[in-house]
Amino acid sequence: MSTEPGAAGRHDLIRVHGARVNNLKDVSIEIPKRRLTVFTGVSGSGKSSLVFGTIAAESQRLINETYSAFVQGFMPTLARPDVDVLEGLTTAIIVDQQRMGTDPRSTVGTATDANALLRILFSRLGQPHIGSPQAFSFNVASISGSGAVAFERGGKSVKERRSFSITGGMCPRCEGRGAVSDIDLSELYDDSKSLDEGALTIPGYTPGGWGYRLYSESGFYDPAKPIRAYTKKERQDFLYHEPVRMKIGGINQTYEGLILRLQRSILSKDKDAMQPHIRAFVDRAVTFTSCPECDGTRLAEHARSSMINGVSIADACALQISDLADWVRGLDQPSVAPLLASLAGTLDSFTEIGLGYLSLDRPSGTLSGGEAQRVKMIRQLGSALTDVTYVFDEPTVGLHPHDIARMNDLLLRLRDKGNTVLVVEHKPETIAIADHAVDLGPGPGTAGGTVCFEGTVEGLRASDTVTGRHLDDRATLKPEFRKPSGALEIRNANTHNLQNVRVDIPLGVLCVVTGVAGSGKSSLIHGSIPKGAGVVSVDQGAIRGSRRSNPATYTGLLDPIRSAFAKANGVKPALFSANSEGACPNCKGVGVIYTDLAMMAGVATVCEVCEGKRFDAAVLGYKLGRRDISEVLALPVDQAREFFGDGAAKNAAAHAILGHLADVGLGYLALGQPLTTLSGGEQQRLKLATHMSDKGGVYVLDEPTSGLHLADVEQLLGLLDRLVDSGKSVIVIEHHQAVMAHADWIIDLGPGAGHDGGRIVFEGTPADLVDARSTLTGEHLAAYVGAR
Repeated sequence: MSTEPGAAGRHDLIRVHGARVNNLKDVSIEIPKRRLTVFTGVSGSGKSSLVFGTIAAESQRLINETYSAFVQGFMPTLARPDVDVLEGLTTAIIVDQQRMGTDPRSTVGTATDANALLRILFSRLGQPHIGSPQAFSFNVASISGSGAVAFERGGKSVKERRSFSITGGMCPRCEGRGAVSDIDLSELYDDSKSLDEGALTIPGYTPGGWGYRLYSESGFYDPAKPIRAYTKKERQDFLYHEPVRMKIGGINQTYEGLILRLQRSILSKDKDAMQPHIRAFVDRAVTFTSCPECDGTRLAEHARSSMINGVSIADACALQISDLADWVRGLDQPSVAPLLASLAGTLDSFTEIGLGYLSLDRPSGTLSGGEAQRVKMIRQLGSALTDVTYVFDEPTVGLHPHDIARMNDLLLRLRDKGNTVLVVEHKPETIAIADHAVDLGPGPGTAGGTVCFEGTVEGLRASDTVTGRHLDDRATLKPEFRKPSGALEIRNANTHNLQNVRVDIPLGVLCVVTGVAGSGKSSLIHGSIPKGAGVVSVDQGAIRGSRRSNPATYTGLLDPIRSAFAKANGVKPALFSANSEGACPNCKGVGVIYTDLAMMAGVATVCEVCEGKRFDAAVLGYKLGRRDISEVLALPVDQAREFFGDGAAKNAAAHAILGHLADVGLGYLALGQPLTTLSGGEQQRLKLATHMSDKGGVYVLDEPTSGLHLADVEQLLGLLDRLVDSGKSVIVIEHHQAVMAHADWIIDLGPGAGHDGGRIVFEGTPADLVDARSTLTGEHLAAYVGAR
């Protein structure tokens, strides 16, 4: 063993040797510790596979193994990444863009320590005193009970009467959700008709079908009688009857009231996972209104009655966080001084990171990916930990150019405390501050997975890689701007922080809505555009799907492919679905066999029967254009487009869908690649591809440059132009200066965030904005295009 003082110096590097996760091709690399390293490359080049799937994943797995087997049983199980050697790892803290859960009881306050500290504060200082901190929690219900308990004492059985009481803060009406749902019965049935006349208007409830016969043949009411003529009891039986077994058409079935059945079968499911026609029905039939008992605060009356200086905990949570921090600092109570200091520090961290415009009662599911990532950073800002590896996934997503400098300062502060900072990033402003740069590529998907450059940012700029060539790209202002064909009128918009906004959004052009984070962009576009305007909205919400879902199933591409195979071979289309009759009987169409090993990482082994192809051997014997179904699903979009564009496999429907996928820059994706492996930007572009043939005249895109490499932004601008030239109106919520410069019209909100924003500070062409330089956006856009 070496006793030299410099022996530890050999551990100043994170060494990766032979990484093969996803598309990585035996990548070997050395990353300096206690430095800021930026990973660049085109979308799909392997950045996340190296940083998150290899380095961070192995660090977390090794940390989890330090816990006892009992504790590991409650933790997510992680398999070792496919890599030969990983040395020099330190504890990894991952700050990714995964959106926070959509649980209605989860808020910004509960997702951080802020609510917990605030509840303790009110339990100590609130008047009247109502109980412990849980008396102020909308996740704890008030319950009480009493009864006899039996137990052994001194060899005798003793019975005693016991009672208990828990005081929680949950509103009993909405159960802590803040909203109650109401079903519009007129969307369920036409009460002027009888069941025999087809009264039900719910998707899937067609006369003659089992769902319909359950009601028309139940015997609780006359099916020939108009629903509006039902007696009170008949109406109760029709809508709210408790489940009961009965025979319908000679088959045992469970009858339950129509409302109860819908709540169980449709309304209990995630709306994002519903088929489009079901989702449209739910949007029509179900309305969510603020709870009348708690006024949307989620808290019971007793929790709202306890005050500190005339402010209840509901009032405190509704305040803008920057204002709440001022209120907390104004409390002079020596008995809780450490608590006040900790709470003020947490709230100040929100402001420091650019989220002071939020409120603690903001549902966490409404945060954008960038906002969610910055909320996760709150815990790290005041941390005393050093020699930690922080891993960030595009931390500048959702940030105005004005805010990027603030984010860069935070990244440098984490590094200067002696930590290793790894950042996956596309923005030149953040790439520029790196101590070390790693560029992956040269292309996406199978064309990527290798290290093209490693060194300084200046070296990257001078290199001949795709990133190096495009690092100094700057879009120019267009010499001519399209003329609007009409306008979408918004009047007196007050959603969230909007202050009676009145604006005409031009149609028939490329309109960019911009402004600092929290200025009211999404509130204006998503919350104020009138319904029925024919808007096709493509946001950054995650696509819901299992590991069986892939681009072919999501876009509907698999339907014409199955039909083509069936027609060419004279068999049923269902044979060519891995989720139906064509599935491998051994792995049930998954392609791998999962073995659960309790608290240890489960093992996924390739199915020995189908060799990972997912289909039954007999199905793979059927060919289309000399390829079987598994070979077709393994094709990248670009190759599949050629395959279905000519020759024996020519198929107009499949070719059209593949054309849309190529248009949005997803030509490298394999048709059968699981949706769970796609990045947020790839998922948004996949959504856009499915809407390319929609008849809606107005497209709304929410930060479509997320996850896009500098070289891909130019392709996106071409796509936006093609949409507008085809007669569409395109509205883009965006911070990227290249998109602003390419716009025909800009609407800038601000001047600040939260209650300092919510106003239109500029409307006009990009050239006018640059000339005026009257807003933060104007100043940054002028600097970007090099205007003097």
